[in-house]
Amino acid sequence: MKIRLPQYSSNDNYIMLFVMLPLTLVLNSILFGKLYFSSITIFTLATLISGTGACIDFIICGYIAVALKKRFPLEKQVAKRLTLMILAFFIVTGLFLYTLFHGYEAIHFYGYRFYEAGFIWCYVAMGIMNIFITLIQEGASRYEDWKKNMEETDALKASFRQSQLQGLKSQVNPHFLFNSLNSLSSLIYEDEEKAETFLNEMSKVYRYMLRNDEDQFVTLQTELAFVQSYMYLLKARYGDGLVLEKKVSNEDLTRLIPPLTLQVIIENAIYQNAIIKNKPLVISIETVNDGFITVSNNVQPKIVTEPLDQEAGLDNLVKKYLLLSQSELLIQEQEDFRSIRLPLIIDKKEDQ
Repeated sequence: MKIRLPQYSSNDNYIMLFVMLPLTLVLNSILFGKLYFSSITIFTLATLISGTGACIDFIICGYIAVALKKRFPLEKQVAKRLTLMILAFFIVTGLFLYTLFHGYEAIHFYGYRFYEAGFIWCYVAMGIMNIFITLIQEGASRYEDWKKNMEETDALKASFRQSQLQGLKSQVNPHFLFNSLNSLSSLIYEDEEKAETFLNEMSKVYRYMLRNDEDQFVTLQTELAFVQSYMYLLKARYGDGLVLEKKVSNEDLTRLIPPLTLQVIIENAIYQNAIIKNKPLVISIETVNDGFITVSNNVQPKIVTEPLDQEAGLDNLVKKYLLLSQSELLIQEQEDFRSIRLPLIIDKKEDQ
């Protein structure tokens, strides 16, 4: 059975080893004066006894520090936490020194007798050391938090790049491009005006995809404008077999979302479901002022003849939202209905 010592930071043990030896030397020098260095036996015994006691004192203070860190974890509570830690350490240190001084006297350690001046000097020395150790521990803890945040940021960037590549692979693929060009070709002969409109919408779609190559977030309003152009291209092929319904509040339009998020979900729905004129695939995009957006569709499965990894796009979205520390993307599936609920991100600049 392993005994786990309290960890305010992962460097606590190193800090203890670093401060215990000089602290022990100072304490015993004050306690015994020249007697401490007069004999190797006295030096060794006194160092072991006071060093062991100081380590126990450090461990008890560690438990207190960890408990206070859990009780006051917020940034605005740092001053309160550190103040309580230092006060608690002073009390524990006083008890340790009192026990050490009177313990030496009780066992008649080489004729030692308690004297108040030595006790006060030791208390002052350990008090200063406690403040020093507290600041070191807090600094080490903050450095670890910063390092962890940096690692999460790097992981987010990696996930963002991965989702970009997956998004562009699934969007700018030969099938979609071929179908778009085929629809454009047909419209040129049938209706030049519609063909021109189609070409304009097509250019908007690809411009958005390429422009947002470096954007981590876009507003929901920008994403919806892209979806409108994207759906225009799809409806040129599927006609009344594909229906898009939107119910989005104005308050949510300024919130943020990773670019191409809605497109990934829509394409996934189109890939998995049959699209029939008299039984259309209805895709609904809705917000209800609770900070979330829901994309849902009726389910009418089709036989897939060309396997594509369309679920990878959704997997990337799930990972990305987890890294963003947002509420988890929620997928609900029923026999005839599927909905995907994901959080919208508040622009911190507007929230201030």
